[in-house]
Amino acid sequence: MTLDIPRFDTLEVSGLRVLVRVDFNVPLDGEGRIGDDTRVRAALPTLRAVLERGGRPILLSHLGRPEGRVVEGLRLDAVAACLEGHLGRKVRKFDESIGQALERAVCETGDVCMLENVRFHAGETRGDPELAAAFSRLGQAFVNDAFGASHRDHASVTGPARHLPSAAGLLLEREIDAFRRVLENPARPLVAILGGAKVSDKLPVVANLLDRCDALLIGGGMAYTFLRAQGAETGASLVQEDQLDAVRENLEAAEKKGCELLLPSDHVLAERFAEDAEPLTSEVIPRGSMGLDIGPRTRERYGERIRDAATVVWNGPMGVFEWKAFRAGTEAVGRAVAASAGYTVVGGGDSVAALELFGLSADMDHVSTGGGASLELLEGKVLPGFAALQAL
Repeated sequence: MTLDIPRFDTLEVSGLRVLVRVDFNVPLDGEGRIGDDTRVRAALPTLRAVLERGGRPILLSHLGRPEGRVVEGLRLDAVAACLEGHLGRKVRKFDESIGQALERAVCETGDVCMLENVRFHAGETRGDPELAAAFSRLGQAFVNDAFGASHRDHASVTGPARHLPSAAGLLLEREIDAFRRVLENPARPLVAILGGAKVSDKLPVVANLLDRCDALLIGGGMAYTFLRAQGAETGASLVQEDQLDAVRENLEAAEKKGCELLLPSDHVLAERFAEDAEPLTSEVIPRGSMGLDIGPRTRERYGERIRDAATVVWNGPMGVFEWKAFRAGTEAVGRAVAASAGYTVVGGGDSVAALELFGLSADMDHVSTGGGASLELLEGKVLPGFAALQAL
């Protein structure tokens, strides 16, 4: 895997219409208002750079999952208005994203242009080459700044790079630089923290990181499949029985490769999966009880390994952090990462949500804007959005 792709400063944009794929898939409330404009603000450096260098941005984005049909509640009007406020200049919103009339209109206007939700076209998620060509006719250069969509071979993500001079945007560059510091010759010790519910979602990441990490700290529901694979009693905890053999292989590989793989030694338990369930801390998990968070001894042990690290990457919570009784483990890990003197990278929607909950985002060196994309990078995959740029 290589993360070398054409960078923004190598692309000529002066006097050109620059097609920019952004990720404005923002949360909307029931009345169509934006609940969190983080993704809009994240694109501002690239858009301002295009404008400062004499280019005119023509923006492509998806919003939600309209499944190839027009859904009025998923139009990008509110996003365009939000962007206009942040950018401080006119953003002209169109109700289409392809077509001859649109091609003429974007040529005639001098405004920044926001095109309609690309997923209103069924061919977008299929990577339809004709749709990609139609998008490309709207611009004279292409910038991919949508890290959160770059793990998808969609028409507006990979297609324009096959038709136009192209490069990464500044947001994409920041993501690449951050993950390069984790995956390519990291400062050591490198400590990875993995959590989340299903071990099947993270085993490819485990397998890839075993070759790179000095220590791998496991938490969340996935930890209980690892513990069962070691012969421990896990009670009613989440265990993926069909993954036990694969987990045993990873445990053996960790030992052979000299990667210290740490599992919870105590737990916060409950007798039912409910927010108001009574929490109990224990080193053993009796029948009928389930682990919903890592316990205090595990928090301390994980914190020590994190504090000693020169590079830390975190993906996935340590427990059901959405519920107050079962969030101490995730908060403890988050605060240990925030206090680390090493270089820290956090990816994954739940981990990022936890940072926001605990007010820790500003204390991290890099908070990724793409959950699925960051996970696939940690798996060692080449993202389609990157590959399209690398093929130039």
